[in-house]
Amino acid sequence: MFGRLLPKEGKFFDLFNEHAEYCVKGAKEMVALMTNFDDLEIRVHAIEGIEKQADKVTHATLDALHKTFITPIDRDDIHQLITRMDDILDLMEDAAQTISLYDIKAITPEAKRLAELCLACTEKVKAAVGLLHNMDNSRQILEICQEIDRLESDADHVMRAAMSKLFREEPDVRTLIKLKAIYELLETVTDRCEDVSNIIEGIIVENA
Repeated sequence: MFGRLLPKEGKFFDLFNEHAEYCVKGAKEMVALMTNFDDLEIRVHAIEGIEKQADKVTHATLDALHKTFITPIDRDDIHQLITRMDDILDLMEDAAQTISLYDIKAITPEAKRLAELCLACTEKVKAAVGLLHNMDNSRQILEICQEIDRLESDADHVMRAAMSKLFREEPDVRTLIKLKAIYELLETVTDRCEDVSNIIEGIIVENA
C-alpha cells in the first residue's frame, strides 16, 4: 500500500528520445521536400503529421512533470528541454507550409543546404539526448553539443551568403520575399537546435 504512495520518477528520458526521433524524421522529410517538388503536398502533410505526433510527446512529458514529485533532473530543465525541442518541429512545419502556401515553383541550392544542416543538427540533438540518462556520458555529450554549435554557425554563413545572392541576383520582388522567408525559417531551426544544446550543457554542468 505504501509503495503506491511513493512518487515515481517518470520515463522522461524515453520521452526525450521519442521526441528527438520525430525531429530527425521531420528534418528528413524537409530534405526530401527540398530535393523533389513533385510530391510537395505529400511531404508537407507528412511533416504536419510528424509535428502532431511530437506534440503528443510534449504534452505527455509536461503531464508527467506535473504528476511526478521526484524528477531525474531539475524540473525547469525538463520543461525547457522538451519545449525547445518542440520548437524545432514547429518551425519545420512552418517552413513546409510556407513553401506550399507561397506556391514556390523551385527551390535554391542554398535552401536545400540549409535543410541538410537542419537534419545534421537534429541528428546531433538526438545523439546528445540519447546519452543524457547517464552523466558518465557528460564528456561525449558536450562534444556533441560543440558539433551542434558548429553546425548552427555553418547555417548562419549559408544564410548570409544566400541573402546576399538573393538581393543581388533575384529580379522578382515577390520571389525574393518568399525565399527570404524560407531561408529565415530554416536557419531558425538550427538556432533552436543550438538552444537545446545549451540547455543540455547546463544540465551537464548541474549534474555531472
